[in-house]
Amino acid sequence: MTARRFPALLVKESQQILRDPSAILIAFVLPVVLLFLFGVAVSLDIRQVKIGVALQDDSPAGLSLALAYRNSRWFDVTAGRDMAGLKPDLVAGRIRGIVVIPQDFGARLQAPDRQAAIQIVTDGAQPNTAAFVAGYADGVRAQWERDWAGDAGQTVAAPIALVPRFWFNPELTSRDFLIPGSIAIVMAMIGTLLTALVVAREWERGTMEAMMATPVAMAELLASKVLPYFVLGLGSVALCTALAVGAFGVPFRGSVLGLMALSAAFLVPALGQGLLISAVTKNQFVASQIALLLGFLPSMMLSGFLFEIPSMPPVIQAITYAVPARYLVPSLQTVFSVGDIWPMFWRAIGSLLLFGAVFFGLAIRVTRRRVA
Repeated sequence: MTARRFPALLVKESQQILRDPSAILIAFVLPVVLLFLFGVAVSLDIRQVKIGVALQDDSPAGLSLALAYRNSRWFDVTAGRDMAGLKPDLVAGRIRGIVVIPQDFGARLQAPDRQAAIQIVTDGAQPNTAAFVAGYADGVRAQWERDWAGDAGQTVAAPIALVPRFWFNPELTSRDFLIPGSIAIVMAMIGTLLTALVVAREWERGTMEAMMATPVAMAELLASKVLPYFVLGLGSVALCTALAVGAFGVPFRGSVLGLMALSAAFLVPALGQGLLISAVTKNQFVASQIALLLGFLPSMMLSGFLFEIPSMPPVIQAITYAVPARYLVPSLQTVFSVGDIWPMFWRAIGSLLLFGAVFFGLAIRVTRRRVA
């Protein structure tokens, strides 16, 4: 690596990026589209879920409880007189649950033992939504019971008072952990695609063979191709972070240094993986398919972004250790929601750099000075 040749190669690659609109689209347009998709379309929050309330009791208590469900910000209520009238909507998926207030609800509530029960029926075809509906419906019932007892001058026996407190995300807003995780998924995809497509294009056009015929060393050649895209990837991270904080209101409690250190460490294996894919395939179409298969899908499914790793089978949990995004997703979520926890960051950075060393070593080994 010479002092004149390497900067000249960097200038050549930088000019190639400026002349290539696909690189700009991948680095800056695609992340914006994906971030808005994850921020707007993907949500685990329960808001205005459609349920039915079968009010079979016309007592003041039954009417008050039905009104509590109607006024809840969590539910969009469809009223009915019995469960039979609401069952077709539940079967068709137009509502996600039915709350049945029985005929003797008010009378049982006035009895000495005050053992009045309601029935909550949920659509188990969507287990997560069913659990949310059941939990929130019972929460509305419990809050109504306390308010009703207070208005009647009674007390609700509560030997244990449960006072929940949620750290770092008090409102349990899914956007606050989905968007930082989605930034990791975006980085995994664009980092792999950037080098996989661009270098594969040079193999197709024959310019890669022309460069290999020069005195340029393989490590020097690969480094000159990776560094401009490394800077481009960091720019993409900065853009995603600005959108997350400015457009979606995600809190950012860490430091820019921590964010950039984690991002830079992750771009090393992402770009190295793309470089290895391009060196093996030497074809843009094949490289793009493999990049999506190896860069996007494992990062989405096996990083803990959507599915908690401890809930996976032991064999799949073992496989997740070979997915670089597994080390970035919790670190990015920590930077945004908690702050800088450098002992955690150093472990993630070390693991990511190790992945990068393996990918770049394989890429150098595969990229040889001969045309097969």
